[in-house]
Amino acid sequence: MSSRARLTEDEITAALAGRPEWSRDGDSIVRTADAPDFPAAIRVVAAVAEAAEAMDHHPDIDIRWRTLHFALSTHSAGGLTALDFALAGRIDEAFRAEAG
Repeated sequence: MSSRARLTEDEITAALAGRPEWSRDGDSIVRTADAPDFPAAIRVVAAVAEAAEAMDHHPDIDIRWRTLHFALSTHSAGGLTALDFALAGRIDEAFRAEAG
């Protein structure tokens, strides 16, 4: 199966179980989290930008001081794909790198 193939509801439920920081919002998965400070938030965004470029899959990002909100969806597939959950994992890694 292609990483850009739309997931079934059961596949989405299973994938979300492995990403407890994320929740479903319609055809997207979302995560809001605080970085330790504003420079750390920008480092998270920079790390995510590099991963997103490498994956050719780009999240919606909202930056409010040290609070970051990410929304992921594969618009070309009309919903969620494995690519969204892979990028969610990279976002989680970027937060972990700044937290410790």
